[in-house]
Amino acid sequence: MFTTLIDASSLSRYVADPDWVIVDCRFSLADTELGRRAYTAGHIPGAVYAHLDEVLSNPPTTDNGRHPLPPPEILAERFSRLGIGSGKQAAVYDDKNGMIAARLWWLLRYMGHTAVAVLDGGWAAWQSAGFPERAGTEQNEPAQFTGSPRREWLALADEVVAAPLLIDSRAPERYRGEVEPLDAAAGHIPGAVNYFYQQNWSENGRYLSADQIRQQLAALLGDTPPSAAIFYCGSGVSACVNLLALAHAGLGSGRLYAGSWSDWITDPARRPANQ
Repeated sequence: MFTTLIDASSLSRYVADPDWVIVDCRFSLADTELGRRAYTAGHIPGAVYAHLDEVLSNPPTTDNGRHPLPPPEILAERFSRLGIGSGKQAAVYDDKNGMIAARLWWLLRYMGHTAVAVLDGGWAAWQSAGFPERAGTEQNEPAQFTGSPRREWLALADEVVAAPLLIDSRAPERYRGEVEPLDAAAGHIPGAVNYFYQQNWSENGRYLSADQIRQQLAALLGDTPPSAAIFYCGSGVSACVNLLALAHAGLGSGRLYAGSWSDWITDPARRPANQ
């Protein structure tokens, strides 16, 4: 079973395996249809497509951020449509080193499906290895997804201020409030420390070794148990990369504030902090 990362060579051996489901998660915040067009132009053979807005997000229920978390029953229905059921190994990828795919990775694990891994290096790694591509669109036979949510992995806005460790996963300049390209206010949640999600990979886009990531995250966590740490970002997407890194390093599971910064700033009583 693959539970965190999978390399392109390993994945290439399973593209025709009926017990595997491959999901393409390519997406651009600047052009929300770019990922679907890229998938149609060429994808890993057998892969189905999951749109961030249409599959991995939902109208607000537990939060009001830009990419609200779908309720458990909606997630189960969507995973079933993707063909992910009991006994299926899922492999997910994008063209951003897992920044979008990690959201699906986290959602599946949140719903109790641990057999899911992110393609290390993503679409670029697959292409650079010269493995086959396929154009058009594909669908799997529907499955019966039967998982249930691990609600202790989820944090809501009123919990973050009392967190023993709150980790902002955005770029340092966004954390400091110097720029804000997406949301209506700049800054960070008071008390949060910064750990940019891109610190988990090297210049070639491949994730650092488990030992390297463990050292980085251990320094960040200090005496705080990973299960007590709350991670957030702009809208609950890129923070999942840090949660993936945490699991890949063998440190267990942290908590996700799914609404993240875009939810936090919807309440005028919540003041942002800047450094």
